[in-house]
Amino acid sequence: MAEVSRARTTVAAGRSVFPGVRRQLAANSVPVLFLALSLTMVVIAGLDVTFLLNEVVTRLARNSLLVLSLLIPVTAGMGLNFGIVIGAMAGQAAIIAVTYWGVPGIGGFLLACLLSTPLAILAGWFAGHVLNMAKGREMITSMILGFFANGIYQLVFLFLVGSVIPIRSPSLLLPSGVGLRNTVDLIATAQSLDMIVWPFVGGVRIPVVTLAVGVLMCLAITFILKTKLGQDMRAVGQDMHIAEIMGIKVNRTRIIAMILSTVIAAWGQLVFLQNIGTLNTYNSHEQVGMFSIAALLVGGATTQRATIWHAIVGIILFHTLFVVSPLAGQKLLGVPQVGEYFRVFVAYGIIGVALALHAWRGRAAQRAAQAALAD
Repeated sequence: MAEVSRARTTVAAGRSVFPGVRRQLAANSVPVLFLALSLTMVVIAGLDVTFLLNEVVTRLARNSLLVLSLLIPVTAGMGLNFGIVIGAMAGQAAIIAVTYWGVPGIGGFLLACLLSTPLAILAGWFAGHVLNMAKGREMITSMILGFFANGIYQLVFLFLVGSVIPIRSPSLLLPSGVGLRNTVDLIATAQSLDMIVWPFVGGVRIPVVTLAVGVLMCLAITFILKTKLGQDMRAVGQDMHIAEIMGIKVNRTRIIAMILSTVIAAWGQLVFLQNIGTLNTYNSHEQVGMFSIAALLVGGATTQRATIWHAIVGIILFHTLFVVSPLAGQKLLGVPQVGEYFRVFVAYGIIGVALALHAWRGRAAQRAAQAALAD
């Protein structure tokens, strides 16, 4: 009888444990899937571990602020902010000015951050007002805003620079004297942040200061979300109508969320560019929103909930896959381009799935609410 009792206890314990494990796997299905894909491709590619760690650490340092810039709008109920591309353009405009003036080193980088901030505040304020007029459709609206801002950016730097805007540097201008070159060498500010403290640890080069900037931004976002403003953002994100009844200025709170997101994105693009060392004038900003959002979603975030851990895990998994997929494609099929196609497929596919799930959950919640009212 004692053995039967122990067996029943074991079975009951197993039944109580496995549903919990299944729930955790279901809740984190996307990170688990990408972890499995990354490990499989690492094995297939036969990558050196030191090389892989170097790449992942570098990409974590240079992409962290861009992905973190998405967290505040999600908290405020504005979904995934495709409009961070506007902040990226503000950062690029600032670093072009610093390169033209020839301000070198960390001083030039900090000056670019200073110059980009008012541009990003103005752009975020405008974007926040537009999104307040498109409540419930913020994601597609922010994407269209990004296209609109890109048109203005192209007009300024392709037609006005050199003609209306007095820049006379042959190294920056096209041979015609009007418009910036497609590629600008950021030699004055290249890796100015990384090289402050850049030691080798076990064969891995670690940009300590750049990583520290990412950690400080995580702490700043955590602090903001614990303030009265952060609590207002959470309340607005949960239910705008109830937040308004509570006396919260909903539109103002959403505009502040967009301003903060745009400013962090501008700084993030500057961190990214100083690490790369060159600026692709007309293309560097175009995929910023898409890849940052894909990385956040890979980490397990949704359109309604995103945390700092989602951002960090997502950057590591997404960029690990970015590093290994071309090499795995080369090993499997002899065509590295297959890996490139896979990377693009993953970036767009994960966003499409997330948006489809968001729409499905919204409709399911609406049906449940209607059923409850009917009862």
